[in-house]
Amino acid sequence: MIEHVDDGAQTSTLGAVVAPTVGWASGPLGAVQAAAREIARLTAVQARAVAAFAASRPASVDRQQGERGAMSAERWAARAEVLRAVSEWATAELAIAVNLTQQAAEALLSESLTLVHRLPGTLAALERGVVHRGHLWHLIDKVAPVADAGLRAEIEADLLAWLARRNRVTSPAQLGDKARRVVARRDAAAAARRLAKAIQERGVYLRPERAEGMAAVTVVCTMPEARALHAALSSYADALADEDGGARRTRGQRMVDALVDLVLRPGETELPPVRVLLGVVASMGTLLGGDAPGEVDGQLIPAEMVRQLVHGLAGRGVVLPDHEARALADAADAADAADPAEAGQPAGVAWQEAEQAELGAWWDQVEARLLAGGLEEPDWPPEDLSGQRWTDTAGALDPDPLDPDALPPDGADGRERRGDPGGAPDIQPPASGSGTPPERCPADGWWAAADRAVEDAGAAVHAAGLALGHARRSVRTAQAAAAAQEAGWRAGPGGRVDAAPDALTALAAAADGQRQALAELLAATAGGGLADRPRIVLADAVTGAFRTLTDLPALRRAGHCGAAACRRAPDACGHDLTGRPGLRGAGPTGAYRPGAALDRHVRARDRRCRFPGCRRPVTWAGELDHARPHAAGGPTSAANLAGYCTGDHRGKHQAPGWTHTLGPDGTLTVTTPTGLTAVTEPPPY
Repeated sequence: MIEHVDDGAQTSTLGAVVAPTVGWASGPLGAVQAAAREIARLTAVQARAVAAFAASRPASVDRQQGERGAMSAERWAARAEVLRAVSEWATAELAIAVNLTQQAAEALLSESLTLVHRLPGTLAALERGVVHRGHLWHLIDKVAPVADAGLRAEIEADLLAWLARRNRVTSPAQLGDKARRVVARRDAAAAARRLAKAIQERGVYLRPERAEGMAAVTVVCTMPEARALHAALSSYADALADEDGGARRTRGQRMVDALVDLVLRPGETELPPVRVLLGVVASMGTLLGGDAPGEVDGQLIPAEMVRQLVHGLAGRGVVLPDHEARALADAADAADAADPAEAGQPAGVAWQEAEQAELGAWWDQVEARLLAGGLEEPDWPPEDLSGQRWTDTAGALDPDPLDPDALPPDGADGRERRGDPGGAPDIQPPASGSGTPPERCPADGWWAAADRAVEDAGAAVHAAGLALGHARRSVRTAQAAAAAQEAGWRAGPGGRVDAAPDALTALAAAADGQRQALAELLAATAGGGLADRPRIVLADAVTGAFRTLTDLPALRRAGHCGAAACRRAPDACGHDLTGRPGLRGAGPTGAYRPGAALDRHVRARDRRCRFPGCRRPVTWAGELDHARPHAAGGPTSAANLAGYCTGDHRGKHQAPGWTHTLGPDGTLTVTTPTGLTAVTEPPPY
């Protein structure tokens, strides 16, 4: 049971629960908040209990891969990694216990084990009510796969601290966006691997809907493709008119009708061509070859994809060189220079020979252990046992002839090793002129059967050793290639650009050809897929806060102070340029509606609806609203405008008891009728 107390604290019988970031509400809404935190705490209790149950059902009781009746290789490979140590029958047992399908029970098992073993900080935050169940999916999906345990813990701690900020509303979508950015920045290699795997899963899927006779077609594709497809269908839907007297269709229904007409009846429709608008955001470093991700309509996409998209839309090929092959060649040259003894040899010869030598020594030791009986460690050096065999010189038989442990010690019953100077040979030379090959003595006795069994076992062990050596070599080759590729990239233009702390340093680190290609890209308009010249965001290098929106021609004009007395070259003027046009924010507009430059400025600053927790974009379709009404003397300026989606814009004016306060820097403070306070700021770049 949870008790609500007046001093803003909350206690439970099983542990402390922290207050919401926006404070405690009074009345029924406060009870809702308390219930939400109790649900989160019980979710954590359930996760720990499920993990304890899984530990009591180890996979060792199942039939192993390769055994008759075991789980198929396809199903085993498709299981989550955290389930590999859990019996496959634990899923069915859990499903029966909590009335779930087996698919849902397996998902619950995977989620619980991931929280307990890979995200302990998230589990603790869930117990305290800092996060709720809706937040878990993004942390499990994006943070848990980070392989390095230390890095994973740091990312988890950073995200949880960011989520617990005071007076902030953090929806699951916002947390997911933040997690994508942090993981892409701090674990770019893992993000690239996940993207490559996801791209292989592109496709179109069909599933029945809940209502009889209905179905859903799901298209899984890259974010730019999906955004462009959705925007095109939206434009087609807007162009479709309902028939007079006919049923009124929603926008979604018109989009479906347009899609069916375009796909199933191409050429039979009168739908006009449409233009698709995509808002693509990429940093200077990304365009120059860095690893920083970009955005398409506010959705995160990897650096390489945004480069391909931007250059493709501008009607230009990708101008950045491929550094991977050059990095591998440079690494090979460096290795040759570091070890002259290996110079001139094919790549990898030296370490392969060393691996073969290591494998040979390992096999000699295994053979010696087999011959010593029971795979016990021999008292002599393994290399002294090459080619030795046991023989029976006394003709005596053991009570259990096939039990290696029953063999007497060396020499106790007359048995000696081949090659022992004091013993008799186990193979007699053939008589002169005889064509009969030599035989073991005795030829059909128990020792011959044991010797054959040892040889068969040795052959199997030898084959396993060869396979193991091949696997080791493959892993080493992959590791060497990955290290060489990473080192080459870091030493190349892309790595230097990525390591730059700001855009100016990145430009200085780039090659002349890269800077020229970037200038041509920023000056491009029309011709390709661009309807307008690319815009350039000037942001604070430390905080990422938006400052102004400009373009390349404006930057070139602003690169000189403009004073008639200035004798410096335009590209070398070092005077204060703060007030130059193109470097300061867009000025106010005298009319109610903002001018084109001010409209672009505010939309670029806000990008998404400013209402706490809302994620709808305002880049193209959002609405700009005056914080102080224009009719009451409020100016049409950046300091008095904020972007909203249509629904939240209506709520600002119509919802009773709500107040919206906009600060000069764009900070929006929203207060609810029950006194809760939430703050949003323009998202940083």
